[in-house]
Amino acid sequence: MRLTSSADSELWMPVTGSLGLRGRRHRKAAVRMLMAQANASLGHDSRPGSRVGAWLASQAIPLAMRKADGRVLAWTWKADPELVVAMAMAQELTPQLRVARASMPMEYDDTENFPTPLGVGEKLLMPTPPNPASPPSATYTWDTGTHLITLNAVSGDRERFGTVERALDDLARSIRIADDLTAGESDVLRLPPA
Repeated sequence: MRLTSSADSELWMPVTGSLGLRGRRHRKAAVRMLMAQANASLGHDSRPGSRVGAWLASQAIPLAMRKADGRVLAWTWKADPELVVAMAMAQELTPQLRVARASMPMEYDDTENFPTPLGVGEKLLMPTPPNPASPPSATYTWDTGTHLITLNAVSGDRERFGTVERALDDLARSIRIADDLTAGESDVLRLPPA
């Protein structure tokens, strides 16, 4: 299963498909923010060589995402790439994945219904996670029966995380399944939700 999106290019800078110089600054800033969040959650300050590591990762990530062939899409906030990073993923819904989802901690039960063209999914906002070292985040999920589609967004700034909620909702609504069908191969008519 492959994903596509019509994300607002005025707000979001795509990481997926941005090779070379195009989007390099945004990729590097987003990777640096994610590495800082990971270090903070482990109780470490920024480590020596973090800037070099962020640069190396920012060069390798687009190539890895290209190999994912549409199963992973990623964006950074265009005005401030360290404010929020969002990543959409399609995973085959295996029994192990179902068990992992059912075993999540109680705070993950505070979801609300979120209707989109993919169907009615779930939205979970965690602007102030229980662990103070954890970054604020938003998660959108859709169960298609065979696949789990997830959009995860992580922020580097607790105070400003709420300012991007509406843009994250719009980004989630822009995600679609890319069918590899040519004309005449299918008799399925897809309608948007009512």
